[in-house]
Amino acid sequence: MIHASAVVEASEIGRNVTIKEYAVIRPNVVLGEGVVVHPFVTLEEGVCVGDGVEIFPGCYIGKTPKGAGATARPIRYEARVTIGRECAVGPNAVIYYDVEVGNNCLIGDGASIREGCRIGSRCIIGRYVTVNYATLIGDDVKIMDHSWLAGNMSVGNDVFISGGVLTTNDNDMGMRGYEEGRVVGPTIESGVRIGVGAMLLPNTTVGEHAVVAAGAIVTRSVAARDLMMGVPARVVRKVGER
Repeated sequence: MIHASAVVEASEIGRNVTIKEYAVIRPNVVLGEGVVVHPFVTLEEGVCVGDGVEIFPGCYIGKTPKGAGATARPIRYEARVTIGRECAVGPNAVIYYDVEVGNNCLIGDGASIREGCRIGSRCIIGRYVTVNYATLIGDDVKIMDHSWLAGNMSVGNDVFISGGVLTTNDNDMGMRGYEEGRVVGPTIESGVRIGVGAMLLPNTTVGEHAVVAAGAIVTRSVAARDLMMGVPARVVRKVGER
């Protein structure tokens, strides 16, 4: 069912698709079977949406990254977005060009996913989470509301990042401009748990199955299975020890 007020220029539309009021679907968009597009959604050219995906009101998918002359790093991207099957994209989420999202993911209300990001399957990107450019996220990852992932960072599989977690990627805070290889966010390895309000500084590694406690500030790399607490974070014990 396509509402009369919708603008639909796409030709590859699967069976049992619903496009509601005032949605805008540009040419070269692919919609799989059973897709639901709610009112005031915009899907730009090059967006591919898998079977059973639901996109809630006000989403903008396929936003063109623009530096506007103020961004130090060069803006590079491919004009495409892929969203896997059975995903849900919450109201007012913005997904830039050159993003891939796996199957069975939940993208929360107001989330922002920048260019160059790759997100695995069965992930939750919570409400108002920002995933900055060129960030890689594995499978079965949960990133809770209002967390902020810096550009050029990676997250392994089966990671839990609690609400309000902040990461950074530049110890010089922009004073030296952008240099590929120097401006790098944290590496969070598989099985890590990060507590509410923790902060991770640039180019640190949190080893597999480590735990970073609520409010901790990680200034140096964390070994596998370490429990880190404090400001700055210090090793308390190995996870599982008493």
